[in-house]
Amino acid sequence: MTDGLAGEGTGFGIYGYGKVAELHAKAMEACPGLGLAAVCGRDSTKASAFAARHAGVASASSPAQMVEEDGVEVVIVTTPHPLHRKHVIECLEAGAHVIVEKPMALTTADCDAMIEAAEKRGLRLGVISQRRWYPANVRIRKAIDEGKLGEPALGEVIMLGWRDEAYYRSDPWRGSWAGEGGGVLVNQAPHQLDLLAWFMGPVEEVSAYWSNLNHPYVEVEDTAVASVRFRSGALASILVSNSQKPGIYAKVHVHGRNGASAGVQTDGGAMFIAGMSGMLEPPVNDLWTIPGEEAKLAGWKAEDEALFSKVDGTTWFFGLQLADFAEALRKGRVPAVTGQDGRAAVELFEAIYRSGREGRSVRFPLG
Repeated sequence: MTDGLAGEGTGFGIYGYGKVAELHAKAMEACPGLGLAAVCGRDSTKASAFAARHAGVASASSPAQMVEEDGVEVVIVTTPHPLHRKHVIECLEAGAHVIVEKPMALTTADCDAMIEAAEKRGLRLGVISQRRWYPANVRIRKAIDEGKLGEPALGEVIMLGWRDEAYYRSDPWRGSWAGEGGGVLVNQAPHQLDLLAWFMGPVEEVSAYWSNLNHPYVEVEDTAVASVRFRSGALASILVSNSQKPGIYAKVHVHGRNGASAGVQTDGGAMFIAGMSGMLEPPVNDLWTIPGEEAKLAGWKAEDEALFSKVDGTTWFFGLQLADFAEALRKGRVPAVTGQDGRAAVELFEAIYRSGREGRSVRFPLG
């Protein structure tokens, strides 16, 4: 992973002009070398208005135009996730590398089509997972890699958040199966599911329930619980919800076979809403029992709080991931987060949905 912002002149375009697109534009404006060259979308008026808000950005009619006329090498796809497969493949066919916003798609079949299209053309495909760059999460991954937990044996995801009616009314696609494809699992939880998979490895089996507990004005689930068994034999529990008012926190914990534990509070209070709210608290390590390192928590918390007092947490980590992607292209290496990584989170929530609908445990790979 890159730990600084250095894009070395890579030309980026954005497909979409909504709230998340604004965050990516601001991230690149703060990052020397990460140049936003163009934006495109189906509504030319909105695309033009977006371009006008960002100096030097062209408004294009299509990904092909961005590539051919505006020097775009990488397109960030920020459109609603049910459209990701169509738009990602459109960008790849135009000859651009692609980073797609989370979730990568709604089904593993869509993910596979996107991965195949990228491989066929020799292009890179990444998925936005900027929370992997939080220092607290980097520490956990490093501890796992160095064997300080032994082999990961038990994982936990707990996300107790809140979304009100105004949030679901803020975009016409939110809160419906047709427009959004799901609720808390596809919109808020993918970051925590991604971290769980990153820490614990490939999943073998899932058993789950999900429901709408207190959001009668939307169709989709606001809460899900699941038990997970990994290919390694490790186990995990997942509890994600948008039903706690106000939001409480989101945490991911890993417990090793040697008895040591490490954890992160990725969000304090409700998770931030792109373009509508900021981060309420900096992410910090909230659990660390690795022998000889227990006393480091206080120092790490001070470091992370100091970082978040200097940067905008809603955009800074986008910049780190985009810089990593640009560096990967320049050096001919695989980016830190690939299409396969994005697929893992999709397969996990797809299995949770399937288990709840069918009333049975679901084994991987999904058929």
